[in-house]
Amino acid sequence: MNTNSNFNVSPPAAGTLDAMRGIFMRDVRLAMRRRADTAAALFFFVIVASLFPLGVGPEPALLRTMAAGVVWVAALLASMLSLGRLFADDHADGTLEQLLLSVCPLPLIVLSKMAAHWLCSGLTLCLVAPLLALQFDLPAEAIGVLTVTLLLGTPLLSLIGGIGAALTVGVRGAGVLLSLLVLPLCVPVLIFGAGAVDAAVSGLSVGAHYSLLGAMLICALFLAPWATAAALRIALD
Repeated sequence: MNTNSNFNVSPPAAGTLDAMRGIFMRDVRLAMRRRADTAAALFFFVIVASLFPLGVGPEPALLRTMAAGVVWVAALLASMLSLGRLFADDHADGTLEQLLLSVCPLPLIVLSKMAAHWLCSGLTLCLVAPLLALQFDLPAEAIGVLTVTLLLGTPLLSLIGGIGAALTVGVRGAGVLLSLLVLPLCVPVLIFGAGAVDAAVSGLSVGAHYSLLGAMLICALFLAPWATAAALRIALD
């Protein structure tokens, strides 16, 4: 009896999955070795979100009104701190050229790197956000909505940011240019993410906001890796 009959994955597909897994684990291990970068983004997120209550005063109604926007803007800015290194280190040591020559499709390689970036950056922000929301006097239901929107929205920030990181790889002053390219594209994510929390505070349904964020995430999962791969080939030509 053929033992391979229990598996539906062909050898080329299995090789592709192994390559994606290897790239994902490599980027995660590199991020764990550079804990200072992850800690810096997290610390920045905490500081930015905490300064607003101190600056505007302790009025509960005002804090609840601004909570979602403040947390989302802080999360967006914090995620930008690590986007610049998504491809820059691989470009500096020549690894990026080898990845472009790999038998594994470049969009899948890019998707693996984006997934590792979100795991080491975006997921951490999602876990800390509920604690920060407490200082804005948000009710428990609104905190739950905020967490769900961040779980849907922060992968979008990594996917969209990957396109900008690919376009600016190897460019002098890439950090500023990356922000100029990515921040306008992230505005819809910010609007629907913050709008869901405002709707929950007002007692309205948040299903439409979830649906829109989910639809954008699905579209980005299919389109962003291809756009990023094309941008990398253009940048390295």
